[in-house]
Amino acid sequence: MARRTRYAVAASGQWTDEEEGRRRLPAGEAHAWEPGRNETVCGLSLSRSQLTCFAGVSWTDALPESGGAADRVQRLCPRCASVAGRTGADSRPPWRRMNPRP
Repeated sequence: MARRTRYAVAASGQWTDEEEGRRRLPAGEAHAWEPGRNETVCGLSLSRSQLTCFAGVSWTDALPESGGAADRVQRLCPRCASVAGRTGADSRPPWRRMNPRP
């Protein structure tokens, strides 16, 4: 059985939302991050890349089409988006083999 992974967000910046009770939210470039690891899904080190972790913000909330915590997210890492999943008009359909060789 496949293991379902819950991805959180690591971002290059942060901002505080006053309307939601001074909650820290991601800003700038967002990466998918698995809590408990020291690197993003695409392989960037959190400390060397100076990324801030947001364990309370799920990856799906950082997608611009979600409208959740994505107000100030300017860019999503394409490598993280391909692993953690992305929905929307600019996402690629899942890869399928059409005519496999015998």
